[in-house]
Amino acid sequence: MPPRRSQPSSLSPSKKRKIQQDGSNASLDTYFRKTPQGIPSPDSSGGSRRASSSKFTIEDDENLARRLAAEESVDVEALKALEQKWKPRQASSLKRPVHEVIEVDSSDDSSINAITDFVARAGGNNSPKKFIKGETAAKENFSLNKQDLYDDVSTFPNLAEDPLCFSISRCPWSRTADSVPATSPYSFLAHTLSSLSGTRSRISITNILTNYLRSIIYHDPPALLPSLYLLSNSLSPPYVPIELGLGPSIISKAIQHVSGLTSASLKRLYTKSGDPGDVAFEAKSNLRTLIPHPPLTVTAVYSSLLRICHAKGEGATKQRQSIVEKLLVAAKGEEVRYLVRTMSQHIRVGAVRTSIIKALARALVLTRPATCQNIPSDDSPVFVSTSLLSKVTRKTKKDEEDPLRKTILQKWTSAEALLKRVYVQHPNFDHITEAVLQGGLEELADRVSLTIGIPLHPTLGSPARSLDEVYDRLGNLPFTAEFKYDGQRAQIHARRKEDDDLLIRIFSRHLEEMTDKYPDVTALVEGMFTASGQLRSFIIDTEIVAVDALDGSLRTFQELSNRARKGVRLEDIKIRVCVFVYDLMFLNDESLLEQPFRARRQLFRSNFPPVLPASPFLAKFDHVECCESEDGREAVEEFWQRAVDGRSEGLMIKLLDSGEVIEDADSAKTKQRRKPLPATYEPGKPQEVWEIRGADITLSPVSAAALGLVSRDRGLSLRFPRFIHVREDKGITDASSPEFLASMWRKQENRGKNTAGKDEGELIDASPEISEAEEEAEEEDE
Repeated sequence: MPPRRSQPSSLSPSKKRKIQQDGSNASLDTYFRKTPQGIPSPDSSGGSRRASSSKFTIEDDENLARRLAAEESVDVEALKALEQKWKPRQASSLKRPVHEVIEVDSSDDSSINAITDFVARAGGNNSPKKFIKGETAAKENFSLNKQDLYDDVSTFPNLAEDPLCFSISRCPWSRTADSVPATSPYSFLAHTLSSLSGTRSRISITNILTNYLRSIIYHDPPALLPSLYLLSNSLSPPYVPIELGLGPSIISKAIQHVSGLTSASLKRLYTKSGDPGDVAFEAKSNLRTLIPHPPLTVTAVYSSLLRICHAKGEGATKQRQSIVEKLLVAAKGEEVRYLVRTMSQHIRVGAVRTSIIKALARALVLTRPATCQNIPSDDSPVFVSTSLLSKVTRKTKKDEEDPLRKTILQKWTSAEALLKRVYVQHPNFDHITEAVLQGGLEELADRVSLTIGIPLHPTLGSPARSLDEVYDRLGNLPFTAEFKYDGQRAQIHARRKEDDDLLIRIFSRHLEEMTDKYPDVTALVEGMFTASGQLRSFIIDTEIVAVDALDGSLRTFQELSNRARKGVRLEDIKIRVCVFVYDLMFLNDESLLEQPFRARRQLFRSNFPPVLPASPFLAKFDHVECCESEDGREAVEEFWQRAVDGRSEGLMIKLLDSGEVIEDADSAKTKQRRKPLPATYEPGKPQEVWEIRGADITLSPVSAAALGLVSRDRGLSLRFPRFIHVREDKGITDASSPEFLASMWRKQENRGKNTAGKDEGELIDASPEISEAEEEAEEEDE
């Protein structure tokens, strides 16, 4: 005989709640008060035993809920107040915004986590949908937040439009003209990044960036600086050592916490997509939230990322993960994808820093910042007035010779050259943005100039395979040939302060500070100021080379690279170095960049004599060995042979006076339009640049390198390739391009294969880019 069922008093708390009154009017009052006001007491037909059982159940649930709330530090009264705001009491309340929010930057971590966990527990494991904080519910009768009106990505304009016809009078992130938000939302930046990732055309990329920056300059000038850094996938100037410090583990845990997915589920998503941003987007795509969160702003996202960088000491990892979770909670749609890509340092949109500088120059020509006090005339070479811009018509094939459009294009060219020159001399978006917002492009060169302590971008040379090629390209122009040492390029900045203290900074070719790595060089510079009383400041370009302590012969770069990067002491130095100076850019508070190289060389030879210190721990100082073209071609060839025998990488050819380099006629004839090449990008792979040598370059039906540049169906491959070493001094952008490989193959075919297999130094992509006119013609033909 089956056992009898237990009495109602022994039912579980969930069963007891179900047998109570109708649950349609249930609220938090059901769990925190015995009998809510306005609700009739339970039917007494069930007898006194059932009534006493209901009373016992209510008291037991109340104690349980309060105990859980106390353990999680949840304010019960705040939860009850939130529920009253969630429940629409009348039809008119649907028109009022529900605006109970959690600020990303100021909210307390524990309170947010506690509320999230408490709501998740209330839903139970069988809840059909997960709830998180930060977004509006999809199928609830909640009214939209007023800020959601300008947060919808579908309302943003097409940024790929011609900048000369793009209207910025109306705020692009607002649906209503009477209420313009004060700050630009991050969704507008995410829309820009999404538009960039959807095109490969350089013209479209420039137009998208230009129109975005124009909108920011006109409607939200303070967001210009954060926008430039977020677009360039950086947070500070290259010489400022700021790193996010977010590893895959922190980002993965934050995504798991926000989405509720397991580690195995995230791994399956990553195997499917291969991109952390796509994984986060998919993980949060099926979630909905109870509490509407205000839209993220560009400025707030940038400030939060800086807070992640500055999180140090005990508990820093937990603090970083908490900030990441808050950002992911508040992010919507494409914001999630590009937030995670930004935090992973791989935004993958195809916009490099040169494109951003070019777009910024064009945006400043077309849009005058409201913070600028003076407004130049239409005669300005870097400004176009609104009245003049309104006369421009849309570009068609019939009006390609529009004189007004040509005038604006000339002003664009002048502005781009100005901004690029300033950025090369002063690579700091903070100072450049402040200058253009206050004085425009007209005053940029005066406000931002060459400064001690801020490194210049180095000048890269184009490789030549033989001296015949050098003479063919330079013609009769006078030049000098210098040893190309196998060392580390160093840019030394030094200045005597008012209190006679010295400011000494040493930067690498990637503009990274390495002053702590070379205390022997720092001591050498201090001795220079002591020996010369007239020396106040200077910036010199040098090569630090390892030398033998006994005979002074040159050593390899590998021996120099073994030195630690920080905390090096003079007494611990084992490899002695010599500083070879070959250029002087700044002397005694005066820039020398406008002077020809012949004059600059004479200045550093007269002001910086060679130094051979007595102490074995100090670095040597010497001038680079050189040979003039006036000495004759035989002398240059003999000098080249000496360079190779002396463990140098080759020769550096520099023009002594200002002159125009003649372009190689063969390369001009064989230059072709760029064609799309099949390629894959795997951000999880190591990013290393290898130096590889081989016997010669051959055509291959399998290789995809330079496919379409030398043959329709065959690419280029290296015959008998061999690995030499990793080039730590180069980045992935310095790797040899398909155009460069094609030009090497053509030169090899023209001169035969007698000299194949020789390596003549660095393989730097120096091929000229096709002009925008050529790309426009190509796009129109298509």
